[in-house]
Amino acid sequence: MDKYSCIIIEDEPLALHRTKGFVDKIPFLNLSATFDNALSGLTYLKSNKVDLLFLDINMDELSGIELLENSKIDSQVIITTAYQEYALKGYELNVTDYLLKPFNFDRFLKAVNKAQENLQKSQSVNPANFIFVKTENRLEKIEINDILFIEGMRDYRRIHTVSKRIMTLQNFSELEQVLPAHLVCRVHKSYMVGINKIESIERSRIKIADQLIPISDTYKELFFQLINNRL
Repeated sequence: MDKYSCIIIEDEPLALHRTKGFVDKIPFLNLSATFDNALSGLTYLKSNKVDLLFLDINMDELSGIELLENSKIDSQVIITTAYQEYALKGYELNVTDYLLKPFNFDRFLKAVNKAQENLQKSQSVNPANFIFVKTENRLEKIEINDILFIEGMRDYRRIHTVSKRIMTLQNFSELEQVLPAHLVCRVHKSYMVGINKIESIERSRIKIADQLIPISDTYKELFFQLINNRL
């Protein structure tokens, strides 16, 4: 069964706990991170691709509606709110479903199944198990599960895989847009790592194929959230 990454943006602790508990019951969902405000969630989404977003509406500084209106979100979006009056606006923004609090697990599952169907349709058109990167005068195919780590080298990025090394001028932002964050994760301004290729983590260093890769403070919290969700 395919697993889909998701995040929760919810500023009410009890509601966050309840939604997280529902997510944990669904075997095809993998919770990558949770946020208690939309600004932090938006920062995460700018550098990490997720399949599904559970989004509250009424939040300080930036509301869920404003987040959807002012940013390009490619994820499936399920709105969770106590306010019925936002339903029409939500559907105008092409959300997957609209859950009115307090919702039960059966209603939650119905919304998630709808998101799963949409994701499966999308994947059947655009499989996500490989990417093409520009190198020299050609496009090189790379299996995502073969990626060990990606290293920044001035103007270039060197992609280390189990069988080859590829140099590309594509920057980290471009690579992050096409690589699933739950499979290849940014850990430093100069490194991304293949999660399934990590041999060990000690303090602020990752070991992959005899290479020690630093974890910077900028990415440390999100990286360890991702790792903890796999424990």
